[in-house]
Amino acid sequence: LVALLLPIFSLSAQDAKVGKTLFNTNCAACHKLDARLVGPALSGVAQKYDKEWLYKWIKDNEALRKSGDKKAIKIYEEYNKVAMQAFPNLSNSDIDNILAYIENPPKEEPKKEQVAVAPVVKVEADNSHVVGIILFAVGLLLVLMLIFLHSVRGAFYRLNDQENSPISVEIAQVVRFFLRNNKFVGALALVLVIGGAKDIWYGGLMVVGVDKGYQPIQPIAFSHKLHAGENKIDCNYCHSSARQSKHAGVPSANVCMNCHKLVQEGQSEAGTKEIAKIYDAIGFDKATSSYIEGYEEKPIKWVKIHDLQDFVYFNHSQHVNVGKIECQTCHGPIQEMEEVYQYADLTMGWCINCHRETEVQTKKNPYYKKVHDQLAKKYNTDKLTVSMIGGLECGKCHY
Repeated sequence: LVALLLPIFSLSAQDAKVGKTLFNTNCAACHKLDARLVGPALSGVAQKYDKEWLYKWIKDNEALRKSGDKKAIKIYEEYNKVAMQAFPNLSNSDIDNILAYIENPPKEEPKKEQVAVAPVVKVEADNSHVVGIILFAVGLLLVLMLIFLHSVRGAFYRLNDQENSPISVEIAQVVRFFLRNNKFVGALALVLVIGGAKDIWYGGLMVVGVDKGYQPIQPIAFSHKLHAGENKIDCNYCHSSARQSKHAGVPSANVCMNCHKLVQEGQSEAGTKEIAKIYDAIGFDKATSSYIEGYEEKPIKWVKIHDLQDFVYFNHSQHVNVGKIECQTCHGPIQEMEEVYQYADLTMGWCINCHRETEVQTKKNPYYKKVHDQLAKKYNTDKLTVSMIGGLECGKCHY
């Protein structure tokens, strides 16, 4: 019992706080305390191995293996003959501090879990057709009144001409006005009906497919604010096809695993659960940090947000590579979004305005230098916009 407890007592005398700093600097890339990462979990390592042996292993494990040490050779073979990095710069005292941290990590106050709240995207109610609806309703009411009064005008005159007529003077005056000016009222009603109908139906057709503010719930709560904002991950790392093809594309789970094979825990419990959904889709065993053999992968059913009409041609690579257009131009402040929403209208008018205002990148573009020089001379300007090089031609987007 004394032999088992002695290493723990000796370790507690070391500085675990210093050991934590050394551990994070030298060991954390490959090891966790309580779970396997690239290397094994290190909790209990001071009881499993002799301290003098650990000094030799950590400082130069290759030399220890070459000396014929059976423990060193066994570990090397168990981990597919992948050698651990040597740390000759660490002193025995440094290693003692690291071991002290491993066995008795300083207790930290638990962080309050911060629930990521998606920004509220205010989609204003469409009140653009209110006037049209009112005009249409008034015109239709006038038409119905004229039809009704025309059908009962004989009875009206008979009742109104009686000595004790049940029809009041005010109502009689209104009815006589409509009957005497039926052509004018009819024309007015027709104008109101046609004008209101045009505003409602034609105006409604003009906004078909305009989904500004659309923010669907995704199968995995992926935070662009965390990845693109805080971690500064380039948009083109995940959406690499935006540089090479018409479509930006949705990154596969393999792209996610480039990072999340090592980053296995989120900033909160909720974040860790979302990472686990990637593992479930691709078949990754977190305990062994390895892919499950023969696993039937499951698709992650992302919901498409930016969806142009089928008759519109848009090429991402042309805009990203040639035009040098930033992703935020069309997609908004993506680096600030917890959950992505459609930022721009993406209507034809919106695109045309962009072509009218955006300057062509003529510098360091020798391939089109002759054409650019000719157009600059033609328009008598040093700054060419996309509209000047055919950006307003129908066939460019609707071939």
